[in-house]
Amino acid sequence: MRKYLIAGNWKMNKNAAETAALVDEIVAAVGNDTSVSAVVCPPFTSVATASDKAANSNVGVGAQNMYFEASGAYTGEISAEMLRHLHVDWVILGHSERRAIFGESDELINKKVKVALENSLQPILCVGETIEEREAGDTLKVVETQLTEGLRDVKDEDATSVVIAYEPVWAIGTGKTATPEMAQEVHAYIRKLLNALFGEEKGEQIRVLYGGSMKPENADELLAQKDIDGGLIGGASLKSSSFVALIDSAKKLA
Repeated sequence: MRKYLIAGNWKMNKNAAETAALVDEIVAAVGNDTSVSAVVCPPFTSVATASDKAANSNVGVGAQNMYFEASGAYTGEISAEMLRHLHVDWVILGHSERRAIFGESDELINKKVKVALENSLQPILCVGETIEEREAGDTLKVVETQLTEGLRDVKDEDATSVVIAYEPVWAIGTGKTATPEMAQEVHAYIRKLLNALFGEEKGEQIRVLYGGSMKPENADELLAQKDIDGGLIGGASLKSSSFVALIDSAKKLA
């Protein structure tokens, strides 16, 4: 059985002091719980603080991005080794905002995924369609391309270290949510693709998160779907009360 994962993507929010307070609250509430995986992904400036505060707890720490080179003249970038040095275990890659705002390609994202795995970081690979692509009937085609290109040449033995996050772009930060049935349809298709890529045994072990405005009000219904294994949470991860409520929703099903 796949263990539920609730990962908070804080985006460009929270300074170091605010991070310390929020992680303290999360650790106090769920730090000893092992039934659900909980991960916080603060901005780079707060990663060290989050790692310190989450130490000796079951709350994991992730980064929101990384570069594929180990070091060098890449102003403004962060390497996998730098993240590992701060006791980071997870990294979000290919988020729709990175694709749309910063022009990241499937090829670039694939390089990052492979380097993350080489450095014992668990990538959370994001895939998802825009409203225009959904209305054109291209959702599954877009997701298939992003998934297969993002995982190109990933070794079979590394497959279960990868997490996929399906994020319908039109449902991020808009308050709109795919219905549980809509989300499950895409998650089931992702599961089918993973089984084809890595074999059914491994494909069935890979967690697929929903990343489109999951919040306490809709979490129970979304998490009850067969192929939804947790959430990549935006706005609801910025307050401990709502983030912990999502973990509690997952615990009821664990």
